[in-house]
Amino acid sequence: MDGKQLFEIRDLSIGFTGNAGQTLPVLRNVDFTVSGGETVGIVGESGSGKSTLALAAMGYLKHGLRVLGGSAKFKGRNTFEMTTRELEDIRGGEMAMIPQNSGQSLTPTMRVGKQLREALRLHTDLPESSYQDRMVELLTQVRLPEPENILKRFPHELSGGQQQRVAISMALAGEAEALLLDEPTTGLDVTTQAHILELLRDLASETGTAMVYVSHDLGAIARVSDRVVVMYAGEVVLEGNARNVLLSPTHPYARGLLSSIPSLKDSRLPAALEGRPPAPGAAGNGCSFVDRCAIAQPECMSVRPDLIQTPEGESVRCPFYAKVPDLAATEQTVEMARADGSATDAIRLDRLSIDYAKKSFLDQLLRRNNGSVPTVEEITLRIEKGETVGLVGESGSGKSTILKSIAGLLEPSSGKIQLGEQEPLAELVDKRPMTHRRQIQLIFQNPDESLNPRHTVEEIIAQPLRLYFNCSAEELRKRSIDLLERVRLSSHYLTRLPSQLSGGEKQRVAIARAFAAEPELILCDEVTSALDVSVQAAVLNLLNQLKRERGTTYIFVSHDLAVVRCLSDRVAVLYQGRLCELGESASVYSLPSHPYTEVLLGAVLEPDPEAVPEILADDVVELSPPERGCPFQRRCPRKVGSICDTETPPWQVGAGSHAIRCHIPLEELYQCQNGGKSADR
Repeated sequence: MDGKQLFEIRDLSIGFTGNAGQTLPVLRNVDFTVSGGETVGIVGESGSGKSTLALAAMGYLKHGLRVLGGSAKFKGRNTFEMTTRELEDIRGGEMAMIPQNSGQSLTPTMRVGKQLREALRLHTDLPESSYQDRMVELLTQVRLPEPENILKRFPHELSGGQQQRVAISMALAGEAEALLLDEPTTGLDVTTQAHILELLRDLASETGTAMVYVSHDLGAIARVSDRVVVMYAGEVVLEGNARNVLLSPTHPYARGLLSSIPSLKDSRLPAALEGRPPAPGAAGNGCSFVDRCAIAQPECMSVRPDLIQTPEGESVRCPFYAKVPDLAATEQTVEMARADGSATDAIRLDRLSIDYAKKSFLDQLLRRNNGSVPTVEEITLRIEKGETVGLVGESGSGKSTILKSIAGLLEPSSGKIQLGEQEPLAELVDKRPMTHRRQIQLIFQNPDESLNPRHTVEEIIAQPLRLYFNCSAEELRKRSIDLLERVRLSSHYLTRLPSQLSGGEKQRVAIARAFAAEPELILCDEVTSALDVSVQAAVLNLLNQLKRERGTTYIFVSHDLAVVRCLSDRVAVLYQGRLCELGESASVYSLPSHPYTEVLLGAVLEPDPEAVPEILADDVVELSPPERGCPFQRRCPRKVGSICDTETPPWQVGAGSHAIRCHIPLEELYQCQNGGKSADR
């Protein structure tokens, strides 16, 4: 840290004018500073003002917002007093932003290479002759495979995680003095996230770059942050060094956030933080957290607390902070509903293969293989009614591809999908009867893919209710409100458009709409990746409740392995579209047998600044598996020899139907992992 102060925000208040003409604050009297080489993490629930604060540091205001008071300075200059031209001169060069939604920074009609070239032209002094080498270097830094090919693609030809990495590389292109990162690793798998965070840590320490890191992921915050700011209802409620805030929080809200995080070490669901934050302008004269606080006193209702200093040097907005450690003794977790063991099939995948490569007309006519390696190959999986099966693996492992095929959005190249005891499903959704469409619902990772931007929330949720149940207008509104409340949104959201919602709020609307169809099988594709930890806990408990009450079956795809553990009965581990491990959740997590599973679990981040992820595999990203042998052969830390290169590994079945696909005998894997992870390295 070089000590040079870059961002200085003093007594900043930002708000908007309500329908009745009243002023409603979004930020209230915020003080905030960041120095060169320092990384400050900002955490809090959706709507707490995190992104508004980060945007204000750059001189941005969302539509309808205005400054009510205070200042936001960058290198001594108030950004809200700068002209548009002055701001354009420093944005992208002196300071840059990586947004949560990469679509906000990528132009859909321009190839990646042209967009990166434009960033280099505007924000660097490099000669044009060196642009190509620099672009390849930037894409390599963010672990994109075959960067020369990526440069030729349009954004829509990349996965969501790949788009996010392109957005990160564009922000790094100008070698900015300050970076503002708004959920930059959302949607990235655990190994890619670990490498990206290492890159950001190195950038801060080696170049003195200041970073403001906004995230729901407290593990990511712990890995990169020197200081942490906790926000609630538009104000700072806790600020201090990362270790103190994350390991010994002194504000009841921060304690509640940490208690909402699932853990790799515990299979139980975390208890959700009760209640919801107040709407803008509804905090009243007292403490904004009073309605949800377990240690609230009578004076908290009428007196707004000031920030006070603790003996450990933290700033906390709670005069009763000394009582917070006692809350840990009263925290509860929720037992996950498990499958009832009825052995009634909800869905079966029989040797399902999917190939994105387009076959020629002659290949299709003769039903012959065109020589390409399938994206997903011969997945056989039987899921019981009321069971939750988690699909885990890095980006590109085929998880979302499998879900889209089950939903009828992607035609498999071979194999079949059977729903219960019915006939095999038609390959594409438009050929399926209405009953099958209702029974299977898919919740997308990016809610923008499924929410009509011109429809209100009420219209979005009413659509499946009207389509499948022919509800009256009164019933539509009643059931819509009930669905919103179950995902912790109030009725006043009914009149809003998707553009008026935060990322987490949009995802909750998408979840509510899926539940509206009362499906038997819900396909969850990273449904909690955009949610803050308290809402995530509430959604997980909602999934658990529906499973308990209705026997709902889930296939749950997530990069968050702790979430998968607490929600899933069984876990299927995929690498490059091939199953490599399948077993009961407790078995897979307590003793991962496949080397790839060990790699994934080693990279998981904990909300502890002192917990360093263990990166076990080589930093290599592969676009497709090898034609022969084990698909993981090129990165495996336990490779046994040439047999891994030439022969497909066999399935081995251990206790409790825990199956792995590996050339290493089960006994050796168990011995090695029991005796220590580094025994053979």
